[in-house]
Amino acid sequence: MKLEEYQVWQGKILEARLSARVSHRGQYEAQVWEAMSYSLLAGGKRIRPLMLLLAAGAVTGECAQSVFDRVYPFAEALEMIHTYSLIHDDLPAMDNDDYRRGRLTNHKVFGEAIAILAGDGLLNLAYETIFEALLTDPAPGRLLAARTIAQAAGARGMVAGQTADMLAEQQKATPEHLDFIEENKTGQLMMAALLAGAQAAGAPEDAILSMRKAGRAMGKAFQIQDDILDVEGDAAELGKRTGSDAENEKVTFVTVYGIQKAREMVAELSADAAEALKDFHNESGELLREWIQALIYRKK
Repeated sequence: MKLEEYQVWQGKILEARLSARVSHRGQYEAQVWEAMSYSLLAGGKRIRPLMLLLAAGAVTGECAQSVFDRVYPFAEALEMIHTYSLIHDDLPAMDNDDYRRGRLTNHKVFGEAIAILAGDGLLNLAYETIFEALLTDPAPGRLLAARTIAQAAGARGMVAGQTADMLAEQQKATPEHLDFIEENKTGQLMMAALLAGAQAAGAPEDAILSMRKAGRAMGKAFQIQDDILDVEGDAAELGKRTGSDAENEKVTFVTVYGIQKAREMVAELSADAAEALKDFHNESGELLREWIQALIYRKK
């Protein structure tokens, strides 16, 4: 199977499942569900959930719907958490962005109050989705996957990274500070995709360790490439404005190390991710390696 075929195949299933999750419309709370749906169903590459599925397939040696169905609730939850973070990240109190994925950001359409509530709603819907899955099958690996996702999204993970990122705007960040930001703000959910996929599929400890290493390298490389694209990328192709990091005087890998060193770091981390995944000799493993390389060197 080609990577594009996998993305279309599972992408359609994921869209249908996510759409069903936000189909509720109550008498008084309809607007917040509409706002949740607006951002959750706005498209995008669905990187994290589709990688989670491939990680599950890689550790089980299968690229089958039966394997994917078992871990799908964790994949859906991860995308809801990612989407909530984007809604809040775009707010005036954070990055104050007007466009996301080529259209107006949530707060520009629904107002700041509803956008905040939509983000809160998606975060909690993610945990509802995970708990429903655990009630059906509370296998130890699935419990570990739930903990992985919660930690990655919380004050020891993404929230910590976002906090450090905001504080870096008020002071001259050190390289160590920058590493912390990139590892947590973006990297934690990337790592969680691979790690939780392996855990939820019941993988042995050595396979879980490999996924953790690959996810950590991939997550950092992804963010560095994001920094590079903010300087060199095409706004129309990216679906959001470029140059915002410099405009907001944000500290990034490009501002600290320069564009050439940033490119070298991406190459080194890409090699680390590939090395960590080298022992998964099956269709899902091959697709996962191919996609990680494509994501790291993406142009949009």
